[in-house]
Order: sequence, then structure tokens, then C-alpha cells
Amino acid sequence: MRRTRSAFAALAVGAAAAATLAVPGTASAASPPPCPDKYVCFYTGSDYSGDMCMWSQTDPDWQSGNIKCSWSSTKNVKSIKNKGTSSNWSGVAYYAGKDYSTRKGCTKQGKSGNLAGTYKLRSHRWIKGTCGS
Repeated sequence: MRRTRSAFAALAVGAAAAATLAVPGTASAASPPPCPDKYVCFYTGSDYSGDMCMWSQTDPDWQSGNIKCSWSSTKNVKSIKNKGTSSNWSGVAYYAGKDYSTRKGCTKQGKSGNLAGTYKLRSHRWIKGTCGS
């Protein structure tokens, strides 16, 4: 009986120590899910890390549109993946303002990369014609 109590006491102490080490917010952040084909994905971290918001359609206002991007008003966008496949479009243009105001850049279909990361975005649309990167 005494051995059983000692074993339980040791387990309880071990569990308490493990719980103290598991402090919320100290674990490394999980990678976002992969960006699906036919979508454009925007990330708060470089190299497609951090928080992600994704769309398969145009969105004139990330903060109140059909799909809301919860971090768009507080975090800069640092990378993009345009996995669009339609030959109807040349790329995705993205804007600092709602309703496609203050264009910041454009990423061609099937391309991805890091952005300057110095601005927040609020809208995007698939475009025809000239698209930078």
C-alpha cells in the first residue's frame, strides 16, 4: 500500500511539473494549412507563415465582406500565394483600402513570394492585363 501511495505521489508531482512547463503562448506557432488550388492566400509572416486568410473570389472589404480576415486591421501582410488557375485572369491585385483603393501590388497566377511587409491590406481582386510580380 505504501508503495502505491508513493507511486501516485510521484505521478502527481510529475504531472504538476509538466503542467507548469506548458505555459500558454510559449509553444511555437503551428504552420497554417496549405493554400488550396484556385485560391489566393495572404500571410502575416514571411515565407507563408503566421496567420493566413484565403479566398477563391474577389473581396472588396476584408473586414466586412463575405469572408472576414480577422487580422487585416492589425497585422501587415508579409507573403502571398496565388494558386489561381483560371486563364481568364492574369493575377491578383491587392489594395490597402476597401473597394480596391490604394493598390499595393499584384501577383501573377501560379506565383508566390514575400512582400515588403510594411502595409496592411483590405481588399483584392482578380485582374486581366498587366500584373507585376
